[in-house]
Amino acid sequence: MNPRKSPDSVQMRGVMHVPLRWVLWDVKDTLLKVRRSVGEQYCQEVQRTAGFSLNPTEVEAAFRQSFHQYSKLYPNYGTAQGLGGNAWWMGVVRDTFAQCRVQDAALLDTLAHNLYHGFCSPSNWEVFPDSAKTLESISSLGLKQGVVSNFDNRLEGILRGCGLLSHFSFLLTSEEAGIAKPNPAIFHRALEKCGVTAASVAHIGDHYVYDYVTSRSLGLHGYLLDRQGRNKYPDVPTQHRLKTLEELPARLQQHMD
Repeated sequence: MNPRKSPDSVQMRGVMHVPLRWVLWDVKDTLLKVRRSVGEQYCQEVQRTAGFSLNPTEVEAAFRQSFHQYSKLYPNYGTAQGLGGNAWWMGVVRDTFAQCRVQDAALLDTLAHNLYHGFCSPSNWEVFPDSAKTLESISSLGLKQGVVSNFDNRLEGILRGCGLLSHFSFLLTSEEAGIAKPNPAIFHRALEKCGVTAASVAHIGDHYVYDYVTSRSLGLHGYLLDRQGRNKYPDVPTQHRLKTLEELPARLQQHMD
């Protein structure tokens, strides 16, 4: 007489196989990207608002310095210090332009406000050509999907504007969670939302440590998206590496039966 088997697991040669139920996603540089460089978009805003020009290369460099400094002083949008995404980004933008010799306080506030809200618009974001089709294919396999992203609380509006929101059962941003990747706690929070064990969940992202190493260390099926095919990390097996998202559904199907 055969032993009774759980409907959520299959016994295979003495090893318990847990079928895949959920797919979790990183967002920025995985499903979508900033349409133009930050330097270009910031310069366009200062031209529109104040009528003068700045050098996009200089502004880009200033932004990177400000972003790095704020990330170090106030990690994860300063949630632990009571800032949040709005105040954090406003500070980054003000500091960026201040480095480029913009000194008028009222103008700095206006630029910061406009850019913060402007980046909610889908006009500032570009969805990768393979994103929507892959999300649809995964849904058609009967898998549920969610987001785990180091992002602020504008993410829902951005995904809605880009036509991707309906694919996801939940969004978990680092600002909302108060913790950011690679902290395993944000993945534990996501697994609670999924209501299944790590072995039933896949995670896809473009960052080697934040997305691939951390998810794999917790027992998820982690996949590293490498659109440029750089193969920088030789320890990532070929079967865990994706050059396009179109490769993903077939990989996931191997873990469903």
